[in-house]
Amino acid sequence: MTTAPVLHFRDVGLGDVATVGGKGASLGELLRAGIRVPTGFAVTTAAFRQTVEHLTVHGEPVPVRVATLDPADAEALAAGCAEIRAVLESAPPPDDVAAAVTAAYAALCEECGDPSLPVAVRSSATSEDSAEASFAGLQDTYLWVRGAESVLAHVRRCWASLYSVESVTYRLRRGIPETDLGMAVVVQRMVGARSSGVLFTRSPLTGDKSVVAIDASWGLGSAVVSGDVTPDSFVVSKVTGEIKRNVATKTRWHRPDPSGYGVVEADVPGELQDEPSISDDEIAGLVAVARQVEAHYGCPQDIEWAVNDDGEVFLLQSRPETVWADKDRARKAAPAARPYDHVLNLLGGKRPTGG
Repeated sequence: MTTAPVLHFRDVGLGDVATVGGKGASLGELLRAGIRVPTGFAVTTAAFRQTVEHLTVHGEPVPVRVATLDPADAEALAAGCAEIRAVLESAPPPDDVAAAVTAAYAALCEECGDPSLPVAVRSSATSEDSAEASFAGLQDTYLWVRGAESVLAHVRRCWASLYSVESVTYRLRRGIPETDLGMAVVVQRMVGARSSGVLFTRSPLTGDKSVVAIDASWGLGSAVVSGDVTPDSFVVSKVTGEIKRNVATKTRWHRPDPSGYGVVEADVPGELQDEPSISDDEIAGLVAVARQVEAHYGCPQDIEWAVNDDGEVFLLQSRPETVWADKDRARKAAPAARPYDHVLNLLGGKRPTGG
């Protein structure tokens, strides 16, 4: 495992989840596969561990402080977690970690031709069954972040999310050692999104693998993910290309703050509220890239995407679809029926004899 504090997306792939987390590994893999993703870098789990090992709370190392907390004492647990998060958010990381993140952000600004490039800073957890699937609120995302100091501050916020009450309670109750803890952080160029959303390469309602299901709305995808808007819904046949449309009235959208820093929620202009947020050509482009990604990974995908003002499709994240995949696994794991079970039922449970 690398000890480098920062890795560019082009230098990582699916085998690097332990180093750059699920999001970072997926973005690198997509880039290698020729999929258009916003460029960026990952602050590695090594940087997180190097930072945390130097921190103390009331003179105790962070892992020791966590071990003293009692998940049954809600008030003391909440206070202890708040103390740990405050220390992690306020303490500067080691000089070499800070220098590496600052240099990587400067290189990203140069690569994109913007000396104050807006980026998304997103937590990238390393364990599906704990960090990504089970910790409410863990997947912190901060949008339209500008400047090296602000990037560093938001990286620390992502690290601190590992010490939410939910996350710490989960680890304590399951005896997960703090020494196994890891959090990477993705720093990714913002897309000037005209429209955004999520899509599934199988129906999330029925599990049908012959369709692509797309949710879309105006502005940044955070409005769709957070449930602040009822999105447009499009179900597209992979076989015929037929589109079933449900265009919603979209009253709210998330947009870059006019100051250039952060995001604001506002009313969608009246003339756009009942208009489809993506065109048929853009739907076709999303379906094409979704099928490409599904073929690359070999399983149905859950994808976050954005379309810019020029109609270019960008993928912001792709991960295996889990709801129907779990149901498929459960069905496959069920005991196979035996031919004589039906006969036993007819005979009132008596095994046939003779022959």
